[in-house]
Amino acid sequence: MSDDVDAVASALLVGVSALIRRVRQVPVEGGLTMPERNALSRLERSGPTTSSALAREAQITAQAMGATLSTLRSQGLVERGPDPDDGRRVVLTVTEAGRQALKDKRNARAELVARVLSSGAFTPKELKQLGAAAPLLERLAQHI
Repeated sequence: MSDDVDAVASALLVGVSALIRRVRQVPVEGGLTMPERNALSRLERSGPTTSSALAREAQITAQAMGATLSTLRSQGLVERGPDPDDGRRVVLTVTEAGRQALKDKRNARAELVARVLSSGAFTPKELKQLGAAAPLLERLAQHI
């Protein structure tokens, strides 16, 4: 039984990794670069935080994160404000425009996948199998 579980785990990792990689590689309208999208997504998940905390979380230099956040601020997607706990520090927050940019990017990617699924490349039976697998993949992700 262990061999079966190992084979399923390997196959899932290969398949899901390839899907994620391809979806990320296909250009999607919206103007966000990968570093900008990553910073914006991290900021949205973590809530207001400092540039240095985001850099540590993303495992990049403070200078690289600063440049990315500067671009996001100039686009109106991120705003700076005083830290409510320590007025000497500055925290960054995603603006409504930033949230909308992330939502648009996610929707564009979902539409990309939907176009492929409806292109005839998959049979109705395969579409049903993919639909049944989606909640299982989400549950697997929650338990890792």
